[in-house]
Amino acid sequence: MALPLRRRLPLLPLLLLTAGGLRAAERSSGGSSSAMEELATEKEAEESHRQDSVSLLTFILLLTLTILTIWLFKHRRVRFLHETGLAMIYGLIVGVILRYGTPSTSGHDKPFSCSQEDRPFTTLLVNVSGKFFEYTLKGEISPGKIHNVEQNDMLRKVTFDPEVFFNILLPPIIFHAGYSLKKRHFFRNLGSILAYAFLGTAVSCFIIGNLMYGVVKLMKLVGQLSDKFYYTDCLLFGAIISATDPVTVLAIFNELHADVDLYALLFGESVLNDAVAIVLSSSIVAYQPTGENTHAFDAAAFFKSVGVFLGIFSGSFMMGAVTGVVTALVTKFTKLHCFPLLETALFFLMSWSTFLLAEACGFTGVVAVLFCGITQAHYTYNNLSAESRSRTKQLFEVLHFLAENFIFSYMGLALFTFQKHIFSPVFIIGAFIAIFLGRAAHVYPLSFLLNLGRRHKISWNFQHMMMFSGLRGAMAFALAIRDTATYSHQMMFSTTLLIVFFTVWIVGGGTTPMLSWLNIRVGVDPDQDPPPTNDSFQVLQGDGPDSERRNRTKQESAWLFRLWYSFDHNYLKPILTHSGPPLTTTLPSWCGLIARCLTSPQVYDNQEQLREEDSDFILNDGDLTVTYGDTTITANGSSGPHTATTSLDGRRTKSSSEEALERDLGAADHEVTSRGTRLVFPLEDNA
Repeated sequence: MALPLRRRLPLLPLLLLTAGGLRAAERSSGGSSSAMEELATEKEAEESHRQDSVSLLTFILLLTLTILTIWLFKHRRVRFLHETGLAMIYGLIVGVILRYGTPSTSGHDKPFSCSQEDRPFTTLLVNVSGKFFEYTLKGEISPGKIHNVEQNDMLRKVTFDPEVFFNILLPPIIFHAGYSLKKRHFFRNLGSILAYAFLGTAVSCFIIGNLMYGVVKLMKLVGQLSDKFYYTDCLLFGAIISATDPVTVLAIFNELHADVDLYALLFGESVLNDAVAIVLSSSIVAYQPTGENTHAFDAAAFFKSVGVFLGIFSGSFMMGAVTGVVTALVTKFTKLHCFPLLETALFFLMSWSTFLLAEACGFTGVVAVLFCGITQAHYTYNNLSAESRSRTKQLFEVLHFLAENFIFSYMGLALFTFQKHIFSPVFIIGAFIAIFLGRAAHVYPLSFLLNLGRRHKISWNFQHMMMFSGLRGAMAFALAIRDTATYSHQMMFSTTLLIVFFTVWIVGGGTTPMLSWLNIRVGVDPDQDPPPTNDSFQVLQGDGPDSERRNRTKQESAWLFRLWYSFDHNYLKPILTHSGPPLTTTLPSWCGLIARCLTSPQVYDNQEQLREEDSDFILNDGDLTVTYGDTTITANGSSGPHTATTSLDGRRTKSSSEEALERDLGAADHEVTSRGTRLVFPLEDNA
């Protein structure tokens, strides 16, 4: 399959005419009849169709074999190798078979010189004895490798266009990450997750880039660098390889029910880290200094790249959020819930189109589809029928599973089918060292700074596990294969492939022993919280473990989320969904007409159904008890031992927005709407 041009490619002095065109020319020159030529063309088209079917069947069989082996591993409780590692192994086996076990199916291409042109053509029309044949640019071939061009048509068929990964395989993987986000633990650690994803990824990128530039200088010194390798190329490699994908570790965490906060930190970092890495790589590509040396440092170009980063990320974020809001409005104000099939189809198309729309507008589809998934889960999901909710969850879960395993299978295949590999031992060893140091600089200093403001500290065993879990996977591979036109990019791709293999097999396989060695809790209930400490405020609203757990959820949610939440609960939720308080009770009286138009009848129905049973949750100032250590202070000023309290009439109390916060974070199973006094909790934030 041909690679489309994404930027101006280097000169291509040698244009190759394929064997099919030469055979057609020979038949024409030999005086063959027109009917015979048409028959031969039809046979070639049929053969090409058969090879396409065989190549797709190869990947289908790989996935089928992977699924069956996964079942066997789960049945035998084998955890040393994850499903993605299995897919890579099977891809390697098939790649070896295709590379060395299938015969050549075409003759040698004949090079023609085109010295009058100074640039390559995307499409070339060749006149062969009065008949025109169309050829598409696939990339540059160095003069020394002209006679080593692979002649196996089957290998060419299984070499996919990189746009297939970005436009077809990545969207369901990224969307599923946002759509299946466990909001409760994610938002409780939101500050730390943002720090690791943004600041940590940037630190890792620049440390790896600068270390690799030193490695490149060393390679040039010892004579192992045969072409140009600029500083910007090293930074680009740092951005590509900083995209972590601990899918193996997270799967084992989920299976063993490892500590939920550690899971949230790793999952949240990996989700946002992919988005940051791809925008960072785009910004580095956009770095174009003025003057003769286009790879020297230029302050204006640097700040322009920073502006490109901020612009692309914010624009992609807004596009994903807006698409999710539009979908929520459509599902709310139409009767699509009466037709679950149409509802599910619209949800699917709107979600996928977000990625393509962002790419078409010059933004990043990965960021857009990620935040579209988060928005859809927060708003649109509430408007869907019960059947559509189940369908959308299962649909994207299946697509995520198949796409991810397809990519890892192709990684194994690409090790033998990719025709432009450049393996440099010095570069590979230097890359492994740089990644280790970059990950260490990413995790430990940031954790130290974050612990200064966190109530529940990120312990040393958590930090060591996060350091160990910095696997590379689908995103790093997709970014590396997207551009392999130059010598430096080909070396970066080959090295990235080996790094992914090592981290998935070795690091992923050592996850279970590492959990045991670091004494990290397993078998933990996802709703279980760490015990309270004596140096933090706690609000007691009733007795029992459920009440205590819900209260702690509210207190430990990141302050940024808690500031935004009140506005979302009182205004956005009622506008975009069938839940939340009616706008007639939250908007000023002069907005009554707009409030009645935007509030759906279901909100009033839910209000009437829940009013009686939820009247117990109205919280007054006199019903509030705050504790600090062993001292209990009530709103009326009295104090005493640490005991759970209730209202004067014996009923537990709670405010409307706080109850809704619990529900949205997963601590409550159904929606509760009530009225009460707004509370501001003087609590130390969890960064």
